[in-house]
Amino acid sequence: MKKLLLALAALLALAGCSSSGSGDAAGSGSQKLVVAATAVPHAEILKQVKPLLAKEGVELEIKVFADYVQPNTQVAEKAIDLNYFQTKPYLDEFNRQRGTQLTIVTGVHIEPFGAYSRKLKNIADLPDGATITLPNDPSNNSRALLLLAHHGIITLKDPNDELATQKDITANPRHLKFRELEAAMLPRTLDEVDLALINTNYALAAGLHPTKDALLIEGKDSPYVNYLVGRPDNKDDPRVQKLAKALTSPEIKAFIEQKYQGAVLPAF
Repeated sequence: MKKLLLALAALLALAGCSSSGSGDAAGSGSQKLVVAATAVPHAEILKQVKPLLAKEGVELEIKVFADYVQPNTQVAEKAIDLNYFQTKPYLDEFNRQRGTQLTIVTGVHIEPFGAYSRKLKNIADLPDGATITLPNDPSNNSRALLLLAHHGIITLKDPNDELATQKDITANPRHLKFRELEAAMLPRTLDEVDLALINTNYALAAGLHPTKDALLIEGKDSPYVNYLVGRPDNKDDPRVQKLAKALTSPEIKAFIEQKYQGAVLPAF
């Protein structure tokens, strides 16, 4: 019995050493980064970055989200390191509403915002009383209204107001009816409405090509750059800066230009 007890004690001691060793290794300075992204084009671009980052000794894990809220919430709560999906107006409004301090790391690309229809071949055919769907988040809702105003379909009190709402419409000569929905839902409305204003990432995911299918589209001078976003406590982390450098490398610029053929434009 004494020998058995001694043997068990030895095994427990070994197990304790093994457990302690693992913990020390895991906490010895991880070179992993976890980044939240929407599927297209953000996650696709990040996949191209993975091997570039691996050469720098950093492992990249990509978590794909279908909405615009959780990627920011989880970065703010430190459940995820960074995210890559949003424009500065959206980020500014999110920080203002939620009291967060998320911050820009680097700008990567522009997605020209577009208006799509399965009923119309030309925007000139937009009928009186047409139903139009728009994103319901403040910055993209304004972006949609600004695009319509730029093409003379409606008139806004301030045609440059990045947070314009329907209350700022001063003229609606075609008596258009607007429905506001979550951005991810907009492609599904194309069979029901006359026109849908859709973010390019969701348009691409739905098989639409902005430069071919959009009846209206922002120009190449669009100010709505998509950014890599972090927190004040990690934006200067060497791993984060390596990711920022890789995302704005010549290799990624070439990938964006070849893959998206003008539907997504490098912003660097």
